[in-house]
Formats: sequence, C-alpha cells, structure tokens
Amino acid sequence: MRLDGRSNNELRPLKITRSYLKYPEGSTHIELGDTRVICTASVEEKVPSFLKGMGQGWITAEYSMMPRSTAVRIERERGRVNARSSEIQRLIGRSLRSVVDLVALGERTIWLDCDVIQADGGTRTAAISGVYVALAEALLHLKQNELIDRLPLYDYLSAVSVGLFNSVPMLDLVYEEDSRAAVDMNIVMTAGGKLVEVQGSAEDKPFSRGQMDQLLDLAGAGVLEITACQKDALGGEIDDLISESIGHYREQQEEQ
Repeated sequence: MRLDGRSNNELRPLKITRSYLKYPEGSTHIELGDTRVICTASVEEKVPSFLKGMGQGWITAEYSMMPRSTAVRIERERGRVNARSSEIQRLIGRSLRSVVDLVALGERTIWLDCDVIQADGGTRTAAISGVYVALAEALLHLKQNELIDRLPLYDYLSAVSVGLFNSVPMLDLVYEEDSRAAVDMNIVMTAGGKLVEVQGSAEDKPFSRGQMDQLLDLAGAGVLEITACQKDALGGEIDDLISESIGHYREQQEEQ
C-alpha cells in the first residue's frame, strides 16, 4: 500500500484548467495531487538574435518555485536562477520544441512560464503536462488571428515520474516516495509513444534492463491518461485542430 493509498500504477487526481489567467495568449492551472503549477504561454513577435532571418520561431521556458510552495520558505530567485531551476526550464523548453514545427510557427517566440505554487513531488513533469495545454491555446490564438495556417503540432506531449520504491515499480511519485525511492525517473513522452527525454538514476543499487522496461511501460500508460485529461481541458474544437495537424505531419512523413 502506498503512502496515499493509491495502487502502484495509479496517477494522483489530475485536473487541468484552461484559460486560467486573463492576459496571456495561453494559460493553465494544473493540479496533480497536492502539486499545483500555474503555466502561461506568451507570444512575442520576434526571435532571439541567433535566429534572426532564419525563417523559424523559437520556444523557451522559465520555471520557478514560489517562496512558500514547500514546507519551508524558499527564497525568491533574484538576479540569477539556481542550478535546479535552470536545468528544469531547459528541460521544459526542449521538450515542447520537440513537438512543434518551428518553421511553421514563423519568426516569433513563445515564452513558457511555469510557477510552482505548491509542491509535493513531480513539479517538472506537471509543468510539462500543463504548459502543453497553454502552448496549444496560444497557437490557437495565432491561428484565429490568421498569423499561422494550422496548429504546428506534431503530437500531444506530457510527462510523468516513475520509480522503484521498496523494489516495486510505481507511477507518479509524491515527494515522500521520491525522496526515499531506490530509483526515480522522469519520462517525457508523446501520446504516440515516442520518448523525448528519460531522466533517471539509481539512488542505491544498480537496476536491471528489465526494471527499466517496466518503468517505461508504466510511464507510457500514465502518459495516455494525462493526454486524455489534456484533451478534455482543451475541448473538442482544439483537439480536432491538433488531430488535423498531427495527420498533416504524418502524411508528410509517409511521402518522404
């Protein structure tokens, strides 16, 4: 029995609220158990200097833990981002770029901001799953304003944590499980089952290839559940547009 009574292959209660804030082109509030993250996607009509004149856009991310998101107050990051936040925001940026056609986006930047207001494990994975919905909403804004022809998305994307706790594979670890797990991993994956990033390490003894496969299978099942929640949050109209975009890129791949 897990610390919160869930089965080993069960996600925490998940809720994604779309259009959570008034001003951003896209915004969400994701609740994953006791973890809460506010995600926004802001469109800027320019690209970084290294991309000027290249005919493509850019997606970048910032991530932060709010001062009282944990049991002990965290100091605000002033002037310089700490190493953990820097690593996580790079993860978020490259994860979302993996499912976006940056050429079709045009020469503009989408800033993804993920602010953790309450943490109980899985903050980076919740941020990725939540900000995908905010990104899709921002892309819809561009399409509605006739700045892009279609949503330039290759697939749905989400992330989930898995680990070995008392030698048992478990899905979606809370903080207490994560801090005591023999193995903990964060998996970023598309709805089509393609891996974007695997972050994992043994905290005690090495683990086997078979255990690795068990954890990946467990993560894949979790990702499908998260995708269903993302689709529900976005609604049928946007889901149809994303499905149309996915079909378009699949046809292109088949032709090649």
